[in-house]
Amino acid sequence: MTVAGRAAPFFAATFLLAGCERVEPIPSSDVGADAIAARAATGTGPVEVAVETSRGEFVIAVRPEWAPLGAERFLTLVDSGYYDDARFHRVVPDFIVQWGLAGDPAITSEWMNAYIPDDPVVASNTRGRIAFAFTDPGTRATQVYINLVDNVRLDSTGFAPFGEVVSGMEVVDALYSGYGEDSGGGLRRGDQSRIVTEGNTYLDREYPLLDRLLRAGRR
Repeated sequence: MTVAGRAAPFFAATFLLAGCERVEPIPSSDVGADAIAARAATGTGPVEVAVETSRGEFVIAVRPEWAPLGAERFLTLVDSGYYDDARFHRVVPDFIVQWGLAGDPAITSEWMNAYIPDDPVVASNTRGRIAFAFTDPGTRATQVYINLVDNVRLDSTGFAPFGEVVSGMEVVDALYSGYGEDSGGGLRRGDQSRIVTEGNTYLDREYPLLDRLLRAGRR
């Protein structure tokens, strides 16, 4: 197989989960990758995060041993309140639920290019597991998705789950999916620039039925 032939599945899958226009990475200000991995190796178990939504609550068990850098970033965003009042802007039946653009554009702008390095894929993209969405390698920032079905084809393209839904998966399944890709998928509509620049003002006006992430916090 040629190099081009091997690369094609990667880019096809990353485009499926991509949202924002491609931008050049900037260095992450996070703690060094080696230090984060060391903390994960000595951890005492999963960290549970309760996510309250307009449909009810679900709980994610964050497992740093699966993807320490992704787990660290997700918990940092949860602890800072970044996800509070976000919209589940991309819900595709039999695929994924995606969120991670803040309701306030000023907050989104602070984080959207703060990339973290990639984790190796340890856990598979099976139903209920959560991972970061990205366009190119090394561009994980804030957007995450939950697998609604087994999407194991994503494993070989670098999408590394860092946790899983341990209760309330029925709530995830019930999140409004009527807009499909149109409300923020990024490809069929074009991009996510309006969400980035206008936040919830845009989404609530154009896609009022989207479900809301009210707040997320450690249990």
